[in-house]
Amino acid sequence: MPRPRSLTSPAIAAAAVAVLDRDGLSGLTMRAVAKELRIATMGLYRYVADRDELELLVVDHLLADIDLAPPTAPDWRDRVAALLDRMRTTVSAHPATVPLVVRHRQSAPNSLRWIEAMLTILTDAGFTGTGRVLAQRTLIAFLLGHLQNEHYGPLSGAGTAAMTRLPPSDYPLLVQTATDAQNIDPNTEFHLGIEIVLRGLSPEPR
Repeated sequence: MPRPRSLTSPAIAAAAVAVLDRDGLSGLTMRAVAKELRIATMGLYRYVADRDELELLVVDHLLADIDLAPPTAPDWRDRVAALLDRMRTTVSAHPATVPLVVRHRQSAPNSLRWIEAMLTILTDAGFTGTGRVLAQRTLIAFLLGHLQNEHYGPLSGAGTAAMTRLPPSDYPLLVQTATDAQNIDPNTEFHLGIEIVLRGLSPEPR
């Protein structure tokens, strides 16, 4: 196979994303990415030390497309929701990357820039110290939980359907709730869910 004189990190990451989109997370191997790049597997090791570094490249490449410009909404809660939605939209375009984002969010440079943008909004809203830590942590937990639920356990999936068929005499509330859940699309689930979270967050008075 012909081999390019040199490879860039974005080119390697793009090839890895193509493998993920086609073959899923289990298909992401150094050999598969090398094949996508039309080079020998050992040639890829000249640029990427191991699978962990490859995953980090993928996450950083993926999140490079997120717009970090401050949202213009007057309410800080709307600005937070907009920034969360940008992350969700970017990651959801490549569902197999969700576990990688969870794993590498604290080390990928573009993830750190996104976190800094979120902390800026929270700080401007009056969050400081422990309150800011927990507000940020709660928002990240919601976002990552939603991404995993949306792509690995959706409300429209087989698990919800199975719960609707449970004996109502044993699980009356579960059956009713699962039936309601089937009518909620992912966008509605995300936006109404973040509204609930944001209603419970408020900075301490200065």
